[in-house]
Amino acid sequence: MGNQLEFLEAEALKLTSGERAAFAQVLLASLDEDAEIEEAWANEVERRIAEVESGAVQVIPIAEALAQVRAALK
Repeated sequence: MGNQLEFLEAEALKLTSGERAAFAQVLLASLDEDAEIEEAWANEVERRIAEVESGAVQVIPIAEALAQVRAALK
């Protein structure tokens, strides 16, 4: 087992930093029992980023958003 782990580590370190980050994300997700939920959240985040970048939604400063929430709660 030790030799296999050492081999995998050596091979992983040959990857670019971006590839290692993606690989680490895959490995961490494999430990998570709720990987399906995590994937759904990742998809939602990507969708929201795309909406902001395309101009489909308007962003507002946090101070303004909090003021609106506080006003709605009164």
